[in-house]
Amino acid sequence: MVGPTAVGKTAVGLALGAHWPLEIVSADSRQIYRRLDVGTAKPTRKERARVPHHGLDLIEPGARYSAGHFARDAEQWIADIRARGRLPVVVGGTGLYVRALAEGLFREPALDPGRRRALDAWTARLEPLELLRWAGRLDPGFRGGGRQRAARAIEVALLSGHPLSYWQQAARARGAIDPWYIVLTAPRPVLHQRIARRAEEMMRRGLVEEVAAVLSEGHPPGAAGLDGVGVREAVEYLHGRRPRDSVAEAIATSTRQYAKRQQTWFRHQLEGTVRMLDATRAPERLAAEIAEAWDEGNA
Repeated sequence: MVGPTAVGKTAVGLALGAHWPLEIVSADSRQIYRRLDVGTAKPTRKERARVPHHGLDLIEPGARYSAGHFARDAEQWIADIRARGRLPVVVGGTGLYVRALAEGLFREPALDPGRRRALDAWTARLEPLELLRWAGRLDPGFRGGGRQRAARAIEVALLSGHPLSYWQQAARARGAIDPWYIVLTAPRPVLHQRIARRAEEMMRRGLVEEVAAVLSEGHPPGAAGLDGVGVREAVEYLHGRRPRDSVAEAIATSTRQYAKRQQTWFRHQLEGTVRMLDATRAPERLAAEIAEAWDEGNA
């Protein structure tokens, strides 16, 4: 179950617990950091007691955690959940995590640096339509896109001997799951209202104090985990770069921009069965609809 931040994924995931014996695998690249609970909108302890969660509080602020690392960990969590006779439900908004788990990671073949530079210079001189034609000729699986994507398809095909779609398919064969996607959506005004309400709630719940405590451990302000939306704005305040009364609005603005990118990604990047649901309805109603659709598809 995916969708933009603040659309209501956590609430629907919890509501699904009334229909299935499930455990949630979080696919959120911000919630992996310990002690950044308010700033990353983690499920509360009470919510985690209601439905078990995996993928939260994995590493210290400042540490790095890749999509590949997530995919490997999530494969094990999913196997363990299934071994317990329960249903794993992946919930999150980090598209690269979802892709790494569902499709496997594309491992780029070795490309000669000198030939790569020469090819970059050549593709840079091509007109946009010519660039797209070359990409389509060299890679039958090319699905279109801008200059960068087309140039990438040309580069991989010519320098590796196989089209990019070949390498992507090889990665997909290593994927851990056959995904059945639920994409939660909401009209822009509704989503923006929810984002603003969440930003204000974060401030009331002690976001600034939480971030100050983590910074006091000696982490630099740009450390991994402190540079994400919802935390970096508090860091800016604590370092004197913005007034406190501007933090909530700054978080809301950054979150709206982030949510727009997420929506674009989920519209174009998911492969497999995809079901779009209007998340303006009550979580319980959405959960019932999801459970019914799942049961029908697996009858």
